[in-house]
Amino acid sequence: MTPRPQVAVGAIVLRADALLLIRRGQAPGAGLWSVPGGRVEPGERLSDAVERELLEETGLTGRCGVLVGHAERIDDAHHYVILDFAVSLTGDAAATGGSDATDARWVALCDVAELTLVDGLAEFLSDHGIIPRTG
Repeated sequence: MTPRPQVAVGAIVLRADALLLIRRGQAPGAGLWSVPGGRVEPGERLSDAVERELLEETGLTGRCGVLVGHAERIDDAHHYVILDFAVSLTGDAAATGGSDATDARWVALCDVAELTLVDGLAEFLSDHGIIPRTG
C-alpha cells in the first residue's frame, strides 16, 4: 500500500443526455469504464489537473467547474481520495482514447450503469443525480 493517500480528480462531462466515459488502460481498473481523471501532480491545482487529465485521456478541452463530490478507493496497493468536478467543454473535437485510456465515448445516461464500470462509480453517479437510480 502507498504510504499515504493519493489525491486524484475526475471530470464529470455531460453533453445532451450523455456522459463522457473512458475505458481504463492501466491498473487500477484496467479494462473498466470510468470518468476521465487521474492523480494530481505535485504543485498542480485541482482545476488544472482535471483539465489536463481530460485532454490527455480524451483529446477534449474543458473548463473545470464545481465539485460534484468525492469518493475514496482503497485496495491492497492503493488509497485514493478522488475529487470529481463538473466540466464544461470548450472545444468541438471528437472524444478519442489517449494516455492511459484505451477508448473514450459518450454514453447515454440511461445506459451508463449497464457498462462494466470501476468499483463504486454507478453508485456515485446515481447518488449525485447524474444517472438514474440503480438497482
